[in-house]
Amino acid sequence: MPAKPSPPERIDSDWYDRSAYFDAPAHLRDFDSTFQRYRTAKVLELCDPLPTDRALDLGCGWGTISFALASHVREVVGLDFAERAVASCNDRLDAIGDGTDPGSDRRPANLSFRVGDATGTGLAPASFDLVVAADLFEHLYPEDSEAVAAEALRLLRPGGRFAVWTPCRSHILEVLKNRNIVLRRDESHVDYKSLPRLTGILGRAGFRIARAGYAESHLPGLRTVERALQRWVPLLRRRIAVVAVRPTEASAT
Repeated sequence: MPAKPSPPERIDSDWYDRSAYFDAPAHLRDFDSTFQRYRTAKVLELCDPLPTDRALDLGCGWGTISFALASHVREVVGLDFAERAVASCNDRLDAIGDGTDPGSDRRPANLSFRVGDATGTGLAPASFDLVVAADLFEHLYPEDSEAVAAEALRLLRPGGRFAVWTPCRSHILEVLKNRNIVLRRDESHVDYKSLPRLTGILGRAGFRIARAGYAESHLPGLRTVERALQRWVPLLRRRIAVVAVRPTEASAT
């Protein structure tokens, strides 16, 4: 009788800390790369940060969005369950402070990073105006996705916003990547969400959906075609972009 195949390894915080995940290509680690400048601009446009906001960047990774938010809001906390991620972010803060980071000349005093699980952060309830999950939900297993949505709701003040940015699996580049054609499959992308499924997860958590749609990619020629046709052609839907709001007591009744 043939042996049963062993179950796939669960992608958890230990996996990120011991794998080569954070030894990523330069365009991901370089905050000034064309890709990261595009990503940062689109996420900031999505979450529309306010100067009075206290913001939480869930699954902060290299800290790209956290650093970008710092100049737009009152305070930013970047949270990731991988110790390597948080160490990398703190190293960048130190490099800015001692002048060895060429991309910035002033350490943001309103930015901090901490190790924590997005499914249960341990942070105080109703203590944030804005929670951002940029390229997080594709890394979450189904049960964890529900837990993260519930935790985001718990952390937000009434009227607070939850901005979610995640790849769309139907896009031609994701189709090729997941077949290891031209691009290499990212094994940490354990569960892509469709737009209806993502809004369903957020709705079940108690959010009101304020904005939901697709965003084009950063590649100039492809971007133009995507912008024109993504409404009708799933292969041209590069990113899913959603803003969900924690209802106020009045709107929840």
